[in-house]
Amino acid sequence: MITLVRRATALCVLGAALAACGTAEAPQAPRPAPTASSAAPSKPAPSRPPTLAPGPAGLTPVFEHGPRADGKTVALTFDADMTADQGPRAAAGERFDNPRLIATLRELKVPATVFMTGRWAEEYPDEARSIGRDPRFEIANHSYSHYAYTDDCYGLPMVSKERMRSDVERAYAAFREAGVRNAMPYFRFPGGCYDKAALGELTATGVTAVQWDVVSGDAFATDADAVARQVLDGVRPGSVVVMHCTRSAAPVTEQAVRQVVPELRRQGYRFVKVSELIGAANGRA
Repeated sequence: MITLVRRATALCVLGAALAACGTAEAPQAPRPAPTASSAAPSKPAPSRPPTLAPGPAGLTPVFEHGPRADGKTVALTFDADMTADQGPRAAAGERFDNPRLIATLRELKVPATVFMTGRWAEEYPDEARSIGRDPRFEIANHSYSHYAYTDDCYGLPMVSKERMRSDVERAYAAFREAGVRNAMPYFRFPGGCYDKAALGELTATGVTAVQWDVVSGDAFATDADAVARQVLDGVRPGSVVVMHCTRSAAPVTEQAVRQVVPELRRQGYRFVKVSELIGAANGRA
């Protein structure tokens, strides 16, 4: 479903907490967003990942969930958040990654989409590269440092309108520097906050904005059972579930995943990446 109105959810309690981590925009280094790579004459050109057509007035399209009547599929997505100013906290021992969660997804053979900030990729380049090279996963863009794209987003510092595009491009540049060569043309707004102005600024990047229809409630949760129940109660065919891949901010996510995955499989659900849901929405299997 495509919508051009801003949609805020309970998830953004995490965004409010991240607001305390920094208030100044990091310098931007404009770089082109990823495009289909040129192929050598002797090789077929690789197919471009599915995206949605631009919305009304050519604005960046917004994707919230896949087709409801196209089988029992569900996409688990994980936001790997880190702001530009959290380096000292990471140096002091705070963990913004979650290797155990990634290992569990691999163990359970669950495809997933990781929406990563460029700053996270800079802090954990080996993990970013490992996730990006695993065909079970795909990496998408969650901005460079989780600054908001609207001026009223749960207290997050804001990226100026003039720097929105370069902020997205800077994240893709950070992915490439970490060794991630096939980041997807999908973007998740920090805090889930956007408006028409933000959608207009990102049009030139060619991304599809990806929201969600199921909030896991894992941000700062301490009860894995409650997180699992919230996910299981919300999932419908084609759902996009938003969770987190930041150990310090979402400490029980891995435990919740261990409950959610077998139960949804028992109910007949098949786990897919966001790209498959977008492809289905485009009539592409």
